[in-house]
Amino acid sequence: MSFEEARDIAHRVLALFEPGEFDVCTIIFNRFRSAITQIVTAQQLIPFAQPETADAPALAGGAIYEFEPDEEEILAELLPRNLAVQIYTALLENAASEQGARMTAMDSATNNAADMIERLTLEMNRARQATITTELMDIVGGAEALRA
Repeated sequence: MSFEEARDIAHRVLALFEPGEFDVCTIIFNRFRSAITQIVTAQQLIPFAQPETADAPALAGGAIYEFEPDEEEILAELLPRNLAVQIYTALLENAASEQGARMTAMDSATNNAADMIERLTLEMNRARQATITTELMDIVGGAEALRA
């Protein structure tokens, strides 16, 4: 996945949200923790949920800020980008989780194949040894029959 694809998805989501076709948009993806652990995560994209942090500084004395250009233009530019970045992050996390799951599955398959090869080798060696023992018994029995 590329960022352009995530941006296209974000534009489609916004195009559906603006006319009011849905109220809440939540993305569900696997968050990568390790090669054997992925965490199913649901993240609300729209409406934008502000993170709850205790260390966020409060506005001191109701300060007034001037924005250039105005706040609406800034938000109109930044919010779609933020949405695209959140979608792209979710896609990357999901891709990393998939690769981790594949790696774990291949490791298990390799270990199972090694165990199976070991068991089959032991079984074949026993069968070969039984065949050799039977042939030796036949030869010894034939030799004893000739002596008698």
